[in-house]
Amino acid sequence: MENTTGTTQDLGGGLSLETLLVHGATPFDPHTGAISSPIYQSATFRHPALNESTGFDYSRVVNPTRSELERTMALIENGKYGLAFATGMGAISSLIKIYKPGDHLIVSEDLYGGTYRLFKEYYERYGFFFSFIDTSDFDRLQAALRPETKAVFIETPSNPMMKVTDIRRCAGLIHSRGGHLIVDNTFLSPYFQNPLALGADIVVHSGTKYLAGHNDTLSGFLVHSRDDLEDALREAQKSEGASLAPFDAWLVLRGLKTLAVRMERHQANAVRIASWLRRHPRVEQVFFTGFSDHPQYRLSLDQSRGFGGMVSFYVKNAADAPALLKNISLILFAESLGGTESLLTYPVVQTHGAIPEQMRLSAGVNDRLMRLSVGLENADDLIADLDDAFRKCEL
Repeated sequence: MENTTGTTQDLGGGLSLETLLVHGATPFDPHTGAISSPIYQSATFRHPALNESTGFDYSRVVNPTRSELERTMALIENGKYGLAFATGMGAISSLIKIYKPGDHLIVSEDLYGGTYRLFKEYYERYGFFFSFIDTSDFDRLQAALRPETKAVFIETPSNPMMKVTDIRRCAGLIHSRGGHLIVDNTFLSPYFQNPLALGADIVVHSGTKYLAGHNDTLSGFLVHSRDDLEDALREAQKSEGASLAPFDAWLVLRGLKTLAVRMERHQANAVRIASWLRRHPRVEQVFFTGFSDHPQYRLSLDQSRGFGGMVSFYVKNAADAPALLKNISLILFAESLGGTESLLTYPVVQTHGAIPEQMRLSAGVNDRLMRLSVGLENADDLIADLDDAFRKCEL
């Protein structure tokens, strides 16, 4: 526990990801034998003497519980460094600090609305430039490059239209220009996808979602292996002040132990519900990367190990959207995703309300789009709940 950064330690033995998730970077506390990582709920730490340190001084900068989580995140994402933040937005805001006014970033057009708001309403006023495009279209990505392009920021699968961007091709393209590829891996988690192994430079997570997994804490992460970026990212984390608190770090550590089994159940339920929705007469179209006729299905098979638990769909009648949200009972009408409970979200109002209407519509986010985060309940119960809610739409 003495390491003061989120650098991984090689556990050796060729352990599987499932085992690494259960045991983490440090399987037990070396001082007490505790198999649950201790919560160091301390704002500050005593120094033995002047110019002597235990490796810890102030919890905004470094905390033993957070450091354990950072090492574990780096380990399971095949990275060298992990940085933990209070929220996913805190992670992204700190990340942008490594760039400077005048720099240009290409960004997936159908991404979480909070990311769009941060970039467009805040960082553009400080002289940054952003192009929001369909990054699953490689020709459009190439055409968007400028001499001042420093990074490509992608969500894959994207939120909420489930578009898949080719990580390897994006990495090759931006690396040829000396830039960085940043991949938001929230939807698939490290269990189903590892962007660093495919050429990405930095992986972003909203740990609030699948990583913590229980709809009970907020967190965000950056994971990377770039020695040339670590000092700048660590300094931004310290200066931004959005570091993850010790108790929340412990909650995420606890959640990670069951990530493998949860992701398998999320996906199994999503496959059943997406297929059922596709047959429903009041549903026009279902967006799920696990369908063999999804435009990037083969790409998903190539760069990930699964399809996750997110399903989006269009209802045929816009009036059915509010009726569904009112009449579901087991599934909960709420923002967020990736927790044990199934959540139904209305992106046009909730997650993507900050995006201008023309851009939303161009990306496919209209008043008939619903986004379903499929939880861990019995799939038959979830289908029955949706079926009952759809029947009430007819009344």
